[in-house]
Parts: sequence; C-alpha cells; structure tokens
Amino acid sequence: MPISTTQSKDYGMDDYCSSMMSNRLTRAVLVIAGTIFTGLGLLGILIPLLPTTPFLLLAVACYARSSKRFYCWLLNNKWFGTYIRDYREGKGITLKVKVFVISLLWFTILFSTISIVNNQLVSIILVLLALGITVHLITIRTLKE
Repeated sequence: MPISTTQSKDYGMDDYCSSMMSNRLTRAVLVIAGTIFTGLGLLGILIPLLPTTPFLLLAVACYARSSKRFYCWLLNNKWFGTYIRDYREGKGITLKVKVFVISLLWFTILFSTISIVNNQLVSIILVLLALGITVHLITIRTLKE
C-alpha cells in the first residue's frame, strides 16, 4: 500500500506501519469478539438466562467497527435481524415475541428449579433473575405487528 505524502508528513514511517498493524489487530479482535457474542446470543435463544439481545447488540457494535460483511449479515439475518434493528431503533418488541420469550423463560426456570436444581438458594436466585428479565421485557416498548 503506497503512502501518500500527507501520511508520511503526519506519521513517521515506523508510526504509520505500527498504526496499520494496530488497526489490523483491533479489527481481528473485534471480529473474534463479535463472533463470540453472536454465538452467546444464539445460545441465549436456547438458554433463557443468557440474554440474547444484549449479546447480539454487542456483536453488531463489534462488527460495525471491524467488518462490513459481518455487520450486514447480522442486521439482515432472517431470524433475528429484524429484532436487532427494531431494538436499536427503539421501536420495541412485538407482543407475540414478548409472550413467547416470557413463557419459555418461566417454563425453563420452573422446570429447572423443580427437577434439576437441588439447592434452595440457587432456585431463589434463578427465580429472581427470571423476575428481573420479565420486568425488563415488559417495560420494553411493544411494537405493533
């Protein structure tokens, strides 16, 4: 990549090269982080205590600063692209999605506390987390379909 005269005046050759390496490293780290956040967001669809939307929003933020291709892929994804765009734009979540997510959350929490978890303290913590998530989901603006 040729260096223009303005770049060579603003930066010494060593500064410019180290800046380019730093940008590549930063982009690589952000792509990796975005991919991890996307994976956690996808897991959050299956595991109700993992918050799907915040992880996907973090992934979008990482991709926006590192990879136009991944950024566009995430925002245009047929399963959750609309939800991310609506949430980012402050439009909200549809009532159908709220009901589905809250129902799945409570089904999973109650199943876990009754069948899997043998510790009363852990069961109380799970129920409190589910209450907090439920309150958060209810307070998010309801988007009309």
